[in-house]
Amino acid sequence: MNKRQRRIIDSLNGSTMASVKDLSRVLHVSAVTIRQDLTLLEDEGFLKRVHGGAVLESADDISKRMVVNYEKKLRIARAAAGFVTEGESILIESGSTNAILVKELGKREGVTIITSNVFIARQLKKNDHASIILLGGLYQHESESLVGKLAKLCLDNVNFTKAFIGVDGFSREAGFTSTDMMRAEISAYIVRKGVEVFVVTDSSKFGKVQLTNLFYPGDIRCLITDDGIPKDDRAYLEESGVRVIIA
Repeated sequence: MNKRQRRIIDSLNGSTMASVKDLSRVLHVSAVTIRQDLTLLEDEGFLKRVHGGAVLESADDISKRMVVNYEKKLRIARAAAGFVTEGESILIESGSTNAILVKELGKREGVTIITSNVFIARQLKKNDHASIILLGGLYQHESESLVGKLAKLCLDNVNFTKAFIGVDGFSREAGFTSTDMMRAEISAYIVRKGVEVFVVTDSSKFGKVQLTNLFYPGDIRCLITDDGIPKDDRAYLEESGVRVIIA
């Protein structure tokens, strides 16, 4: 994205709709240029075109959450991509930062990406050399995650060296937490495979306790976040043996 397109994303954050007319006036470009930008951003999964402008979709839709703290999430995703080497098979679970991560990995060849999320798989739909394995399971319409017994059966039949997992909350008492019990079940199952687990999340999730537990600090190898992480939480995680990367 160029600077103008990032400003379009910022304008949608916290509003129900941005009109072509208003965006053209604020950004000092023609309506034709704005429409081209909106089409590109829709193709990339950041927004949805509507008559006269663009909107973000439901709160559980990854495309909406991708635009919140986008710059931070992009830095986190790029840092996470640095841990993936040529020829590896990795698993990317779900979450908005992971959706940006898969775009970064799509620039490479020789990486096999396994995912339980349809939205994440679709981020590479125009990438001919990307190798994607989409797990089966019960389809969740809003989050586009695949969950349930079939998803776990699929996990039993694939091998990968690293897993990148998104979270909805963290506290020292509850550990890493999620708003979705069925997604949490899949994340916990991934962790039990004994691979290297990376949590990728922006710092807004710290200090929040969501519906159900995913796992605890001792279950993961590395946390990649931004410099907004509370100092006490960072110290606690590092004392628990977690490598904390600030992107």
